[in-house]
Amino acid sequence: MPNRPALRRFGAGVLLGLMAEQTVLFAVPLMVYQLTGSLRSSGLVFALEWLPALLAYPFAGVLADRFGGRTLLQWANVLRAGSLLLTLLLCSLAPTLAVWVLAANGALLSLLMAPVRMAVERTVPQLAPAEHLAHTQSLVQNMELLAQVLGPACAAALVLYSGKLALLGIAAMALLLAALCWRRLPDAHQSTAGQPILAALRLGWVLLRANPPIVSLALLNFSINLAFACVLSANAFVVSGVFHSADGAFGLMNSAAGALGLLNFLLVPWLLTRVSVHQLGALGFALLCVGLVCMGVATGVLGYGASFVLAMAGCTLFNVFNRTQRIKVIPRDHLGKVMGPFYLINMASYPLGGLLTAWVGHSHGIQGLILALALLLCLPGTLLFNLTTRRLNAALEASPLAMEATR
Repeated sequence: MPNRPALRRFGAGVLLGLMAEQTVLFAVPLMVYQLTGSLRSSGLVFALEWLPALLAYPFAGVLADRFGGRTLLQWANVLRAGSLLLTLLLCSLAPTLAVWVLAANGALLSLLMAPVRMAVERTVPQLAPAEHLAHTQSLVQNMELLAQVLGPACAAALVLYSGKLALLGIAAMALLLAALCWRRLPDAHQSTAGQPILAALRLGWVLLRANPPIVSLALLNFSINLAFACVLSANAFVVSGVFHSADGAFGLMNSAAGALGLLNFLLVPWLLTRVSVHQLGALGFALLCVGLVCMGVATGVLGYGASFVLAMAGCTLFNVFNRTQRIKVIPRDHLGKVMGPFYLINMASYPLGGLLTAWVGHSHGIQGLILALALLLCLPGTLLFNLTTRRLNAALEASPLAMEATR
């Protein structure tokens, strides 16, 4: 049986950290757009925020294996909190440099996001027996969705009294609380902790290339994330600049998408008793494709927001499949080393999506870009999903330990 007190502390720490991220994601795009009035600036800042993470993920995976997830997350959250407090101070003292300061802060937060994601990946198998792995991964997904409810909702309410800049200080406090929640969690170390970092990095890439299901899943995630990167980098512009809605509509749209986490608490465990994890992933993939297509053709903020909620619903279900199956086919002792390059491939789509928003979306219309990427997911993406599921099934059938985890 899973350790329920440890799971509660784990979930609370994940939730607080993600709420802080959602608060920053609410405040920063609006501040950048309102300071510059430019979709191109919003896209470029989004791209700059994600580039450092690409370099950080492989190293973060090695560090997660070497030092353990708990230690890595606590240090990363303390540093993220410090970055936000310094940004708050600099923007207050030099408002004319605010865009540059926000961009630099975004780059540092991106760099530190990699250790946090790797810490969560490393800690889940330490808390969950094999037969509870899917439900524990669902808990992580639920925390992400709840954060999308609570983060923007709280930020939208607080901004009425404190202003957007003060939200960065509130996010910093949430990150420090998240670090405290994890202080008694298990902190497994790898037995080969003395392995040189470059050798560990090389081993991670070798193991990933030799694992066809993980290669296919990484490419599928890249395709999905590319579409969502364009959406996330442009949402503030579409809501405020295209449909001329108030800031509150942007917060409400994100909160409505996150409200699916409340339904997910009940729905996913129930679904997992009736359908396989692969079928759940297929349903999620179909929903996110339909939602993205509808975003591309929406003519008003209500239709756009509802389509975003649908796309996020599909992403929620797909990610339970994504998180659960990839852990089953990666050797436990090398989980961090493999997940580092895996995340690098996935997240390479985010700066690329920001650049596409800045140039293609700015020149030819952002909704047309979203629609084109959605159609690519609907056609070649479906073939890639089928290939991925076939490879995962073959790998699980060949591994008795992995099959035990599916029961």
